Amino acid sequence: MRNIKKILPVLLLTLFSASVYSDEPNPQVGIDEQLGAEIPLELTFINEYGKPVTLRSLFTKPTVLTLVYYKCPGICSPLLTGVADVIDKMDLEPGRDFNVVTISFNPREDYIMASDKKKNYTDNMKKEIPAASWQFLTGDSLNITKITDAVGFRYQPQGEDFMHGAVITVLSQDGKIARYLYGTDFLPLDVKLALTEAAEGKSTPAINKLLKLCYSYDPEGRKYVLNITRIIGGGMILIIAGFVLILTLKKKKSIHNNLPAQNGRGTISHD
Repeated sequence: MRNIKKILPVLLLTLFSASVYSDEPNPQVGIDEQLGAEIPLELTFINEYGKPVTLRSLFTKPTVLTLVYYKCPGICSPLLTGVADVIDKMDLEPGRDFNVVTISFNPREDYIMASDKKKNYTDNMKKEIPAASWQFLTGDSLNITKITDAVGFRYQPQGEDFMHGAVITVLSQDGKIARYLYGTDFLPLDVKLALTEAAEGKSTPAINKLLKLCYSYDPEGRKYVLNITRIIGGGMILIIAGFVLILTLKKKKSIHNNLPAQNGRGTISHD
């Protein structure tokens, strides 16, 4: 009994580690949350019109920052679609209540790609948003490294593509990181709350940060796919934990039932 209690935590920890981390393609890919830190707003990038702009000139309101690359064959498109969709659904207005800034972390991409990508998303939105409220940027490798490091966005080259995660970062107009929201679909209430907190200068840890663990890079398909192995591994942890708990309870019940009954005088009765 005592041995089971000692072994169970170790067993669960081992199973959790194996299911979540053992098949990670590169431990240098992910997010190191930098809540409360300020990004360098003096950095200069090229906007979708081919003109240099500083981040400071764009962060005039609470801002949603997305780090993608425009020729991504995987989760970048669903991520931007998720951003466009949540903008359509929110009662906050881009340009009035918040801005969106999208930066390519691929230094080989240019403003023409950025312009095409912007047109692709804004033309299909239900809302008509001001052009300046969602800007698509490109930049050189030095400034890209500075912004990704500041946000804690870790990615790795994979041939012509990159291994990376799906996340949006919500910042104050001063460039202070307020919240990370993971995945490619976002609830309007979550984004609105994050923007409200950013406007108030608050920083809140993400609740659903483990969602990024469900995605891994498929080098053959050159895209990110749902990691079924991890999901099955997580389910197996719960099944095994439940099985061990049932066995433990049954053993305790069996021992209790086999104990000799005591009579009213405290002596053991042998019927």
